[in-house]
Amino acid sequence: QVQLVESGGGLVQAGGSLRLSCAASGSIFSIAVQAWYRQAPGKQRELVAASTLGGSTDYTDSVKGRFTISRDNTKNTVYLQMNSLKPEDTAVYYCNINLKQSFSGPMRSYWGQGTQVTVSS
Repeated sequence: QVQLVESGGGLVQAGGSLRLSCAASGSIFSIAVQAWYRQAPGKQRELVAASTLGGSTDYTDSVKGRFTISRDNTKNTVYLQMNSLKPEDTAVYYCNINLKQSFSGPMRSYWGQGTQVTVSS
């Protein structure tokens, strides 16, 4: 059983910064992809940033240059550093991790519980 716990959300003024973290616990053999999604009220959930085991990263256009995804493999934790925040960044942010719990086991996707980020103008 794998559990993802998110933290770091909150209320911040436009131009401010926040760092989200997502720690995975339980039996984990290998993590392939770590990602952050967000969902604003009345909108579809969208992919914000993703990181692969090899270190490749990618971002949705609206956050490029402002957000940075990183990982600490020793702690099975993924981070999202958010700088120069804008009101349109307001959303619930979810981490997502694709991992295997054993060598021969299947690749599965796990989600964090979500953390609220609110950016005031």
